[in-house]
Amino acid sequence: MTATGTRFEPGTFTPAPGAGSHPRMLLTHARIETSLTLRHGEQILLTLLIPLALLVGLSLLDFLPTGELGSLSRVDWVTPRILALAVMSSAFTGQAIALGFDRRYGVLKRLSATALPRWLLVAGRLVAALVVVLLQVVALGIVAALLGWSPSAEGIGAAVVLLVLGTLAFGALGVLLGGALRAEAVLALANIVWFVLLLAGGILMAPSSLPGVLGELVALLPSGALAEGLRTALVDGTFAWDAVATLAVWAAAAGALATRTTKLT
Repeated sequence: MTATGTRFEPGTFTPAPGAGSHPRMLLTHARIETSLTLRHGEQILLTLLIPLALLVGLSLLDFLPTGELGSLSRVDWVTPRILALAVMSSAFTGQAIALGFDRRYGVLKRLSATALPRWLLVAGRLVAALVVVLLQVVALGIVAALLGWSPSAEGIGAAVVLLVLGTLAFGALGVLLGGALRAEAVLALANIVWFVLLLAGGILMAPSSLPGVLGELVALLPSGALAEGLRTALVDGTFAWDAVATLAVWAAAAGALATRTTKLT
């Protein structure tokens, strides 16, 4: 017996049970979430194959209204918007559906028995979404470059900031949706929202092309802000502060609400 009353000195036996540090738990949780996403066939279809098909199709085929193109090539006009679509697909729709079914099958209930706090559950999924978005951007950027895409070098830094903020905003919204509703409702609603934002949320149709106050409202949506911000950065080479502010507000508000409302079952 030691003077402290314990039989063995701390560190005599390993592993030592107990909660790990928050950074280590975050890294482990994010790695698992990323691995599960990349191994899921439907997620790959949603997050990569559909954006790739739209990128190639809209760049090569005459689907776009000539008035919106101006002096731009089709691929220069399309690529920033497809990047925004890719972020929305993986960070929002994919995260919402995955979380909804994780709750249904009791994954979160089992995680609640660990030392993983609720806020870290949200953060781990957001980090995983950032990793998936990075892979998407690389793949889409390579294909776009092969199609003749020539982004503005001055806007690359702004585009990176917007992609990170867009991922955080859409990821928080995905966790908010997937953590509050039943899995079947999440599946239906997430896909409906995806189609609505694709067609009328500022991605395939610029907010400036919409009439009056409707265009102003669409620009305040995370989809419209991200698509227009990326276009401004990658086409004009300028920093869209209004888009950054919009995405930051969405990310902060949805993230704070998601940490409070996410259910385990």
